[in-house]
Amino acid sequence: MLSGRPKVLVLRTAGTNCDAETAHACSAAGGDVEILHVNRFIRGERKLDDFHFLVIPGGFSYGDDVSAGRILANEIRFKLGGQLASFVGGGKPVLGICNGFQVLVKTGLLPGAFRTSAAKRRQTHGSPRPSQQATLFNNDSGRFECRWVYLRRAENTRCIFTNGLPEMIQLPVAHGEGKVMFDSEETKNQVIENGQAVFRYTDEKGRAAAGYPCNPNGSDDDIAGMCDPTGLIFGLMPHPERHVFTYQHPRWTRGEAGGGIHGDGFPVFRSAIVYAKRNL
Repeated sequence: MLSGRPKVLVLRTAGTNCDAETAHACSAAGGDVEILHVNRFIRGERKLDDFHFLVIPGGFSYGDDVSAGRILANEIRFKLGGQLASFVGGGKPVLGICNGFQVLVKTGLLPGAFRTSAAKRRQTHGSPRPSQQATLFNNDSGRFECRWVYLRRAENTRCIFTNGLPEMIQLPVAHGEGKVMFDSEETKNQVIENGQAVFRYTDEKGRAAAGYPCNPNGSDDDIAGMCDPTGLIFGLMPHPERHVFTYQHPRWTRGEAGGGIHGDGFPVFRSAIVYAKRNL
């Protein structure tokens, strides 16, 4: 490992297609990055604990058969559950982007930790695995949405990935199943009250999205990104790796992407890398 550079794992599987640009973003932010297939860990060839930061990138894992992210989530839960528990228990950051966000909610890592009464009723007695409390469902538009959106960061967020981010940012979305839904109003309210609803879709002036098209999928309360109660596990539907540099913005030549070399997505990766250095 390069001195002072945390080891970053970009975890891929069949259908993952955003791994290369995600790895590039992590490297630009100061990480020592490896892109590895989940089977390498299932076979015991590699260990999650060898890394300081885990990223599950976007794409269409297993073709989104069954439901988006479900198969990879089950592989992680049932074949790597112990390794993942050790990784998370070690205070290491985890990021899921788009399909990776779908995976995190279906493993039960997001929203995570607290258990509402509805979740407790469904949880198998004595099971060490977290129950699923949220999902990402088909877009209300009934179509794949691929365009840029406006996001507002929550004032009370505890998410460590938002350090250095302005209140308003722009990122692109590219998904067909991005509608955040919860198992109960109780869960949704706790997520909001706990500062876990990290980003919400807005219009260009930062006002509530008020439905489509500003909210591209119909997510509850316009939620676009969510963290767990520790702030170390973060899922985001838009793609920060596609706005790491200013020139990636479609209107950067008009001065609409802000100043400097880095775009709005860069601090997401940089914040995690800086935090991950604590585990070196």
